[in-house]
Amino acid sequence: MLAISRRWKAPEKAYRLAFAADAKPALGDVQFVSVDGDITVANLIGQAGVQSTRGKDARPPIRYDAVRRGLRTVAAQALRTGASVHMPRIGCGLAGGRWEEIEPIIAEELAGRGIPTVVYDFRAARAA
Repeated sequence: MLAISRRWKAPEKAYRLAFAADAKPALGDVQFVSVDGDITVANLIGQAGVQSTRGKDARPPIRYDAVRRGLRTVAAQALRTGASVHMPRIGCGLAGGRWEEIEPIIAEELAGRGIPTVVYDFRAARAA
């Protein structure tokens, strides 16, 4: 989310406004925020809290069923508009998810429906 927030302010603003409202988004909900011409950011609610706010032995915040529901919504939108989907390895940072569980969900819900899907793997550069 940080890379997106640096480029466009609207997705983070919409996300924060939604959680400040009386009727907060539920797990699995998706906000679609148009940012630039034909580029739309999908804010998918797939976790309950963040890893840093939980004890060491607590359940990770990721909710795989919510990610699946949200990706179905993203897929429906992509099919309606003819869009491709580009994303980082969602659910694997502060959400505490395992890529081995997320990747098959993406494969089934997006790529498996014929939606061109690109997953970016951001890694910090190492000093030589």
